[in-house]
Amino acid sequence: MHEARVLVVDDSAAMRALFSDILDQTKNVVVVGAAANAADARERIADLKPNVITLDVEMPGMSGIEFLEEIMGSNPLPVVMLSSLTQAGTETSLKAFELGAVECFPKPLKATPEQFAKTVGKLGKIVLAAANSNVRDRSKQQAKREAAAAEAAKFTWNGRFVAFSASMGGIDALTTILAEWPDECPPTVICLQAEPMLAETFIKRLDTDLGCSVKIARDGAALAQGTIHIAADPDRHVVIEPGQPPKIRLMEREPVEGSRPSANLLYGSIARAGIPAVGALLTGMGNDGAKGLKLLHDSGMDTIVQDPKSALVSEAPSAAIEIGAAGRQIALDDLGAAVIGLCNQS
Repeated sequence: MHEARVLVVDDSAAMRALFSDILDQTKNVVVVGAAANAADARERIADLKPNVITLDVEMPGMSGIEFLEEIMGSNPLPVVMLSSLTQAGTETSLKAFELGAVECFPKPLKATPEQFAKTVGKLGKIVLAAANSNVRDRSKQQAKREAAAAEAAKFTWNGRFVAFSASMGGIDALTTILAEWPDECPPTVICLQAEPMLAETFIKRLDTDLGCSVKIARDGAALAQGTIHIAADPDRHVVIEPGQPPKIRLMEREPVEGSRPSANLLYGSIARAGIPAVGALLTGMGNDGAKGLKLLHDSGMDTIVQDPKSALVSEAPSAAIEIGAAGRQIALDDLGAAVIGLCNQS
């Protein structure tokens, strides 16, 4: 893992100083400069050669979103957007992910000192992961999605369920994968590490854009064809209870190895129940999901790990591969079709 050379871009001098100070305290993170606006940042990118940028959404003149689009169109770099925890902020964050932002970090503007310290403590780790991320070319996505939609029309479910897990980079990866989901898709459960308000907005958008139903995971919900359940509540784990049909159970327990909801618990519950399923571990920080996916693999189920080279953040996929949890390693652009193929009667 190489060090992060960060350019901090924010129109507020106080915020530039604050985030620069936070990042300077993180091991292997170096703040190479700061900029107050897009014009200033453009010159500093050329001079300082940062390998990651933190970018404020709201700036005078060219907005952060407009500047992000310019960066990704001309000289793609890992960008962490800084946005407010508001409804409008979450919509803007989704737009930033669409344009290629690695992560959207919430500014804890109204937090208590304790909450603020806890929240900003994550920023250094996020920026370091972003500096080591894989920024991908999105130019061919639309044509591929149209071809996938044609294939999805031929889908006939064979009885297998699907479980995904993802953290950093997960919204982008899931947007790509689920664009290929048929209207009558296999019952799907997703363990997503994301800010709750952002996850809720993401779920609502998917439910509008996709032909299948997309819901926030609820305790006791039955897994049914044509429905995707997304669990992102940081206070509760998600597991699957066997039955006809199987049901979602949400559990208030301590984090498992630092994660809640825990992908390890989700995959492990499916393995123990013997439910026919396909497990797929996607981009993310840390190693959550690796041990659980190994249990699923060892129980005879099909397991897929996103090819680390195609993962925005390769830590979680690499951890799963290292312990032998991957039945197959598949690049993001081919992963959705592979999962659907394993769930297709034909």
